[in-house]
Amino acid sequence: MKPLLIKNGRVVDPASGLDARRDVLIEDGRIAAVDARIERAGADAFDATNLVVAPGFIDLHVHLREPGKESAETIVSGARAAAAGGFTAVACMPNTQPVNDTPLVTRAILAQAGQAGGARVYPVGAVTKGTAGEELAELESQRAAGVVAVSDDGRPLWNSRILRRALEYGRALDLLVIDHCEDPHLSAGGVMHEGEWSLRLGLRGIPALAEELPVTRNVVLAALTGGRLHIAHLSTRGALEVVRRAKREGVPVTCEVAPHHFTLTHEACRDYDTRTKMNPPLRTAEDVAALVEGLADGTVDAIATDHAPHTQTEKQTDFESAPFGVIGLETALGLGLERLCHTGKVSLQRLIELLSTNPARILGIEGGRLEAGALADLTLFDLERKWTYRAAEGFSKSRNSPFDGWSFRGGPAATMVGGVVVFRR
Repeated sequence: MKPLLIKNGRVVDPASGLDARRDVLIEDGRIAAVDARIERAGADAFDATNLVVAPGFIDLHVHLREPGKESAETIVSGARAAAAGGFTAVACMPNTQPVNDTPLVTRAILAQAGQAGGARVYPVGAVTKGTAGEELAELESQRAAGVVAVSDDGRPLWNSRILRRALEYGRALDLLVIDHCEDPHLSAGGVMHEGEWSLRLGLRGIPALAEELPVTRNVVLAALTGGRLHIAHLSTRGALEVVRRAKREGVPVTCEVAPHHFTLTHEACRDYDTRTKMNPPLRTAEDVAALVEGLADGTVDAIATDHAPHTQTEKQTDFESAPFGVIGLETALGLGLERLCHTGKVSLQRLIELLSTNPARILGIEGGRLEAGALADLTLFDLERKWTYRAAEGFSKSRNSPFDGWSFRGGPAATMVGGVVVFRR
């Protein structure tokens, strides 16, 4: 493979604090040099004038549906959608058919991912067999097979004994435990946030407390066991405060927020549009403001899309019957720039930290750095280019985005994985 020389880009690397115009030389899949001016005979040139060059974005939380539901998404289509959104790697949740609760399924996902030609794919294994919440899965053998974390996402770890044991095993295996925090008794039957708009629309609500109670329990168990705990798709002000206090006390807890949760409120459900139905649901304006504050002040560790594809047939039904979930890989950067950076609420370096540096650290994988010797996974994006997202023209097989037709200022320009350009606009 020929060397690749990226010229004249604005290199932003939160890991080293660098934010300056630099050239980047890539050789044999790794960064060979970052300097003010680099010349390399025989290298292919990539002109990055007016582009930000960042360590590759990593999405901690996606659903790729394969095996079992390839009509909604496949590993190939999901990896390509990720690359089109600027992501060089994604961690895929285990709620497939069959569930990824054995090394056999993990190895099958990795084999398919090796042929995807887009973003890297890191499997997340199930905590419990069949994600039924009753018996621990083969955590040690799954770790050996290549999972980067374990989760029953899509279902909460409601059994405190099981979660305690998972955290204890996780500590011994250096394995992250990710939890979808939901009290199924409080949320039972709910289809959107419990509040003003659920009353107006006559829809059953999911109270904020259904998230806040298990988050509180989880951080207590993390403190007890010392196991690494990650809170998936945090959505409420109260849950954020629990995490903030836990971090001050030294509890090994991290959390993520999805772009739809820092952008939309429960009012978006007013037209019964099933593309606004997700779990956890869209919350209040006060919750959105608190999440943005948490993204800015360091309480929130990462932005993750919770990319959840569904077929059009599944979503084209009444609000109560439709499945939870929205896609988000191709709009995450645009929303981060529009709602966080261009508003001055979050710095550019902080946004890249949320999308790259921190996710790599949380998962314990290579990436998140842009310096000599680092993996040559890079995201290049334009801060000013105006564009409109059309779900029907996207790389995902699914179209269930609440942001279909939205216009953005700033978005992906190119995505490089191992020094290979896998997406270029």
